[in-house]
Amino acid sequence: MKNILCGSADQTLQTFLESVPCDHSHRRMVQQEIKCGFGLDGVCCRLCSNGPCRISKSRPKGVCGADADTIAARNLLRSVAAGSGCYIHVLENAVKELRQAAISGRPFKGRDTLLRLCSMTEISGDSDKEKALHLANLLLEDIRRPAEEKMVLTEKLAYGMRVQAWLNADLLPGGAKDEIFNAVIKTSTNLNSDPEDMLRQCLRLGISTGIYGLVLVNMINDILMGEPQISFDPVGMQVIDPEYVNVMITGHQHSMFGYLTELLENPAIQKMAEQVGAKGIRLVGCTCVGQDFQARSGLFQDTFCGHAGNNYTSEAVLLTGCIDLVVSEFNCSLPGIEPICKDLGISMICLDDAAKKKGADLISYARTGREDSNIAVLVSAIASYNRRKKADRHNPMKHHGCHEAMTGLTDITLKQALGGTFKPLLEQIRKGTIKGVAAVVGCSNLRAKGHDVFTVELVKKLIAADILVISAGCTCGSLGNCGLMSREAVSKAGPGLSGVCRSLGIPPVLNFGPCLAIGRIECAAAELAAELGVDIPQLPVVVSAPQWLEEQALADGVFALAMGFNVHLGLPPFVTGSPFIMETLGEGIEQITGGKLIIETEIDAAADKIFEVIAEKRRGLKLNG
Repeated sequence: MKNILCGSADQTLQTFLESVPCDHSHRRMVQQEIKCGFGLDGVCCRLCSNGPCRISKSRPKGVCGADADTIAARNLLRSVAAGSGCYIHVLENAVKELRQAAISGRPFKGRDTLLRLCSMTEISGDSDKEKALHLANLLLEDIRRPAEEKMVLTEKLAYGMRVQAWLNADLLPGGAKDEIFNAVIKTSTNLNSDPEDMLRQCLRLGISTGIYGLVLVNMINDILMGEPQISFDPVGMQVIDPEYVNVMITGHQHSMFGYLTELLENPAIQKMAEQVGAKGIRLVGCTCVGQDFQARSGLFQDTFCGHAGNNYTSEAVLLTGCIDLVVSEFNCSLPGIEPICKDLGISMICLDDAAKKKGADLISYARTGREDSNIAVLVSAIASYNRRKKADRHNPMKHHGCHEAMTGLTDITLKQALGGTFKPLLEQIRKGTIKGVAAVVGCSNLRAKGHDVFTVELVKKLIAADILVISAGCTCGSLGNCGLMSREAVSKAGPGLSGVCRSLGIPPVLNFGPCLAIGRIECAAAELAAELGVDIPQLPVVVSAPQWLEEQALADGVFALAMGFNVHLGLPPFVTGSPFIMETLGEGIEQITGGKLIIETEIDAAADKIFEVIAEKRRGLKLNG
């Protein structure tokens, strides 16, 4: 097999992947370099048997008469609906777990968050159990409303000025699940052909995704798993010790691992691992669920070894030969891990049939009989370790990653670190010591300059220009492993930002954790805006998803546009064939939400455009510098 790979910002990872002869995504990317131009522009329609129809200047309409604007809008809305559906699925499962915890009387590890959320949603009760039950029932009722009934919690949880803007534009969503259902219907053959109406549906889905699938999911996870706390932890494949039974976890549904972590803390379970010659049994973080654990690392010191990397590091994690079991419960679990697991004899278990992997055992995450399900997971891991030990199979990556990454940052912990108020940060922004904030978030992909290249190089340029970077998603995996979330990275920051970071003992790139934590960034932005007495679009804050990958990322992006942010993408979202969509998202939407889409595929030009936006916002607030 030819040893040609796409590039990676993580040189240690790239060297390792070049040394292994097997098939993996970094090699397949080179094989798949030639893309379909109609697909890239979003003007290929295969909804009916007259197609696929491909739109061009010489063929401006499909057989049915649909033009480029209609076809691209349908394709975009379907993608946003699928991404929103993924997030609402995660929320629904987390809420069901909260409800079951309340019924069974399990203690809530994040009681402060429970009380805060109940206060925000005006829920009362005689006990924590009763409050949690009322909260869970209200949430389930809210997302299951018909589309014509507005969800009641949107206005209670979102920033007031944003809610008013959405009301003025008639964008408040109805029941989240029904909005997704309607979007699928709208985009079917010979139904909706109005691109403006479909873009408005995208915005409604973005709002329900952000408030429910991001903000609320984080709070439910905090209630069940405990609130994140700031710490400095090693990251990368170096965290994996081959002498342990190692369970690699992938996905987004942290609450599904709650009972498993409780079992791992049981000395009797650890004893089972020791009986086959292991030091113990631990979870290895990979993708967003690993980052969620990392944010709470202080709560799982004996059972979680650390975060190894993002989605396109997962194959390499397995190829170290140090993993005994893969437990996946949602997306970002690449199909490419399946043949590697088969070749190396690594067991796979899926907890959610939505993420069922070929060759994996499905152990449905039942909220009754969870103990039996989770013990089955651990027994499988221990048996797999015993096979690995006999085969003497391991190639640990002791030098991969970084010795520290700052973790556990949220809107709450960041404010606590600043003395209980965002005023110190705002003062630095006022003075121009920090020019503004860039939320560099989202996925990792292999097309935008290579694995994490766009993300890492863009962030270097931003911090050098005294722009504080906040990250959430698989971007954190790359930025952490490449050392930009360590305190030593202040040497790469501009004079103003580096001085602030040294005085506070923090890196210039702040790790908010999983992609779900985009909701936490929104909460922080809302507090900054409230402190200044302005709306969110006026803030010197830009959102960039330089290496977005999935449909969920498109739902995130539409949420950011609805919040009024300027949103940069390093790859176009398959709509460039539609003049109407490009004009609307680029300029027209600014009149509705205050947001704007910026597509820039070159790193230097993207940095310049972000600088321009921040400078413009500073002028609007009459700030110096």
